[in-house]
Amino acid sequence: MLKQRVITALVLLAILLPALFYTTAIPFAVLAVVLISAAAWEWARLNGYGTVASLGTGLACVVLCVMSWYLGMLEQLLPLLWRLAGAAWVLAGAWLLRGGVAGWPRIPRVVRLVVGVLALWLAWLAVAQARFIGIEFLLSLLLLVWVADIGAYFAGKGLGGRFSKGKLAPAISPGKSWEGVWGGMVGVLVLCIAWVSLDSTGNSFYARLAAQYGLPLTLLAMIFLAAFSVVGDLVESLVKRSAGAKDSSGLLPGHGGVLDRVDALVPVLPLALMLVTA
Repeated sequence: MLKQRVITALVLLAILLPALFYTTAIPFAVLAVVLISAAAWEWARLNGYGTVASLGTGLACVVLCVMSWYLGMLEQLLPLLWRLAGAAWVLAGAWLLRGGVAGWPRIPRVVRLVVGVLALWLAWLAVAQARFIGIEFLLSLLLLVWVADIGAYFAGKGLGGRFSKGKLAPAISPGKSWEGVWGGMVGVLVLCIAWVSLDSTGNSFYARLAAQYGLPLTLLAMIFLAAFSVVGDLVESLVKRSAGAKDSSGLLPGHGGVLDRVDALVPVLPLALMLVTA
């Protein structure tokens, strides 16, 4: 299993890094379309749709991405869209987690499908727009989520249960602890302070926020985004538990599916664009 995970990770890096650092944003945006359409296919399957409908869902996501690209949305600020997306994530995230696994099947299946595809499209639009803004801007955003995940993992492993009486969401994801959440937040705060201190270009997500709002509010924004990386993870866990699935698919051997790798990014990317374009 470990060898399989390493091989898959190396293959993904061999594809991702050249696209990310290419002289234009086009290869990365195209690669992101492929990945997000695969995630849409997984989403349909997790919600009980068959092969044809799931493939159609992936194609529909491709069409949404290509049409928004054709309309020039990747190079527009779109503050209203990001505010609506951010508000939707705050309200829907809280509502879904409150309803838990039992509440998910009560939502009409077609509503679940459409909302999921829209959320994935917005995540693609945000990540592609971030690459058009600049490589450093996008990397700082991706690292925010990765550091939150790594900090949560090590804090949860080393300190889970020592300071809190209960798990974070035992009915949704029994392994997650409050200490993991706090560890992820601390990691993101350290990353932000270090990047702002060392950033000589002002092109990173953190430097832009600090210039716009000041460092104290920027640190509050980091806590907010780290929290929503957890929300994204929990929402996907809720859907998988409702479907009786361990992974979103087997597309990435040793790593599960695409949704398993991007679940935390799906809410964080639109929320980050909301903050920086406000």
